[in-house]
Amino acid sequence: MRFGPVPVAEAAGALLAHGQTVAGARWAKGRVLSADDLAVAAAAGLRTLTVARLAADDVPEADAAARLGAALAGANIAALPPANGRVNLAARAAGVLLADPAVVNALNAVNEALTLGTLPPFARVAAGDIVATVKVIPYAVPGASLVAALAAARPLAVAAFRAVTVDLIQTLLPGQKGKAQAKTLAVTAARLTALGALPGRSARCDHDAGALATLLGAPTEAAITLVAGASATVDRRDVVPAAIVAAGGAVERLGMPVDPGNLLCLGAIGARIVIGLPGCASSPKRNGFDWVLERLVAGLAVTAADIAAMGAGGLLPGAEAKARM
Repeated sequence: MRFGPVPVAEAAGALLAHGQTVAGARWAKGRVLSADDLAVAAAAGLRTLTVARLAADDVPEADAAARLGAALAGANIAALPPANGRVNLAARAAGVLLADPAVVNALNAVNEALTLGTLPPFARVAAGDIVATVKVIPYAVPGASLVAALAAARPLAVAAFRAVTVDLIQTLLPGQKGKAQAKTLAVTAARLTALGALPGRSARCDHDAGALATLLGAPTEAAITLVAGASATVDRRDVVPAAIVAAGGAVERLGMPVDPGNLLCLGAIGARIVIGLPGCASSPKRNGFDWVLERLVAGLAVTAADIAAMGAGGLLPGAEAKARM
């Protein structure tokens, strides 16, 4: 692509590089200059116009953006029509964004003329949200660069939330009156409803590994069981993880590098996921528990390695305010 100022008489058929006012009329950038335009420009006293003229192997910005957008639109994502060299990718369903940073980086390294920006991996999105945008910087890109970018591209996807049933078990210490448990029940129900999940059985028991193991081992249709302990879990031998093991399950991970949310316990009994809630889960404010719950409701596996990888960005807004010099 050629770009720069040319005499007005030589600008026919080229693209106006920058929007400008000519003879009192506003000409938008990208305008294909006609013979009549050149006559108006000359009569207005202009001697040159800054233009872009595509080479034979160039792909116009709209076409390049549309082709790259189509290649990136995976499950539950739609590529919107191109506008000004941009194609936005929108979620077709509520869920969790699946985007591989290595793929995004590889595509952006092909040619500075082609760019892809996305929401963070595993971001929670609603149907209609823009999850990524393709932007072609100049008016056209070399065909070879587009081919290379298409080869580097991998479809983005949204793992849609599912209507899974989720149980909640709460433990109580002697003397507790249940007010805090009522609040946790209401907050949890609202959290699940917002994800399209179904609140299931609600039960309480003493804060005792044996009593909790009995409830955890009882038959249920739930895919996930949440356990809100009366006191924080700080060791694998504590009540919640010990009860998971006593019920025939296993603890996948205790603790996470996300604050608030550090004291989360993740385990399983057979195919059913069990989450020991951190204390912050009694608040509707977003915390590390949400990161785990959203992936699970979207049908994604969450492993100890997945949780260990949450540390970059794991200091959530407001958490740092707890520290005072």
